[in-house]
Amino acid sequence: MNLIIRPRRLRRSEAIREMVRENHLNPADFIYPLFIHEKDYKEEISAMPGIYRWDIAGLVKEVFRAWDLGIRCVVLFPKIDNSLKTEDGSECFNEAGLIPKAIRMLKKEIPEMAIMTDVALDPYSCDGHDGLVDDNGKILNDETIEVLKKQSIIQARAGADFIGPSDMMDGRVGAIRSALDLEGFSDVGIISYTAKFSSAYYGPFRTALDSAPKKNNKKIIPDNKSTYQMDPANSKEALIEAALDQYEGADILMVKPGVSYLDIVYRISNFTNKPLAAYNVSGEYSMVKAAALKNWIDEKDIVLETLLSFKRAGAKLILTYHACDASKWLKEK
Repeated sequence: MNLIIRPRRLRRSEAIREMVRENHLNPADFIYPLFIHEKDYKEEISAMPGIYRWDIAGLVKEVFRAWDLGIRCVVLFPKIDNSLKTEDGSECFNEAGLIPKAIRMLKKEIPEMAIMTDVALDPYSCDGHDGLVDDNGKILNDETIEVLKKQSIIQARAGADFIGPSDMMDGRVGAIRSALDLEGFSDVGIISYTAKFSSAYYGPFRTALDSAPKKNNKKIIPDNKSTYQMDPANSKEALIEAALDQYEGADILMVKPGVSYLDIVYRISNFTNKPLAAYNVSGEYSMVKAAALKNWIDEKDIVLETLLSFKRAGAKLILTYHACDASKWLKEK
């Protein structure tokens, strides 16, 4: 055949493929989600094989391991004792609480590691929602933001590098930015959950934190989060959320979930010049682990291909429970 253009010329050896490769994975691309609890031992999460609720001492060791693998940011999620959960979620701004205590310990032991926190009420609320719930089952937007501002300031005061509002209340990024600046924390960044969809992929995460909506005999509690998290059928709406978060002062935008929403990652990456993150969520992790345990897939190859898809779609950062395994595999490679 008389072909002038033969794309396979650039695929014929590993050296050539590496020369022209468009996207690369690096351990510094990963943000490692970590669950913590008040107990004095680590506890495996049944729905997420290989992932644990860490005690504080174990958390420090795990963060050192992540640092040695090249990971440069972790995000902390608390499993709060039921006795501390209230309708107003006030434990979230307890300066002696689990998250501030963990931040202070990590900053003492490994100050170079960037720490991101989660800002929402669901781990602290007896109702299991990200916001305050009135007697008629309405999630209160503006009233919730006042609590989130207090939560953000407490986390910043403890030493957090990034605040991560995951609640999807309207206007919360701007309100948190103003509150942080007013308290002298202008250097603390915001990684906003910009397009967080009301997804079925969060199931194992909610098991890990016991943060699913709960019944309450005293008032109506919505059994899902669809009045504030985005409709999975929508994509253009994500651009509205991105424009708002960018305008209100977010430093990094995020899409959640990841694998099933790569089109959203691509759309927002073309819209913004801000760094973009994608969350490879618990349900996505658990499906891969379950298939790997059955020997139906090659876990290493599937994980690295999946994570690479986020970079190809336009994400700079990836929140993933595979972070340590993937970093180890990349070093071996």
